[in-house]
Amino acid sequence: MLCTRPTLSTLFGALSLVGLSFAASAAGHSTDAGPNGIWLTEKGDARVQVSRCGTNLCGKVVWLKDPIDHATGKPAIDDQNQDPALRNRPVIGLQLFLGMRPTGPSSWSGRIYNADNGQTYDSTVAQGDPDHLQVRGCVGPLCGGETWTRVSR
Repeated sequence: MLCTRPTLSTLFGALSLVGLSFAASAAGHSTDAGPNGIWLTEKGDARVQVSRCGTNLCGKVVWLKDPIDHATGKPAIDDQNQDPALRNRPVIGLQLFLGMRPTGPSSWSGRIYNADNGQTYDSTVAQGDPDHLQVRGCVGPLCGGETWTRVSR
């Protein structure tokens, strides 16, 4: 690919081979909002809306710092998707969390989609405190993480 899409790189960072992951930090206070809200990626170039969908957790891209593909001059699309029929869908609005089921009061387990390489990985999401999420993406025994910070509820 001719253009660099740091937004997607942040979403899936150096973990392109092992999936997306996030690390949490504890602030020691509580909230009723749970994970619902807008979350800024660690590098600050993407925002993801996290919400409950039934008992599961959903997360979709709602903002990109650099939403235009420099090679085409058009909005960034899911051009690495393994399904050719899905390669023209916009990255903004893309659902990242798939089948994230609750595993505890502030944790979920399921799959996460990596638009950088079109792969889906095993994943966990945990809320360590009201303003930080941890999502670990794994391929077999290899896992990684990244901290997301709450922007709004």
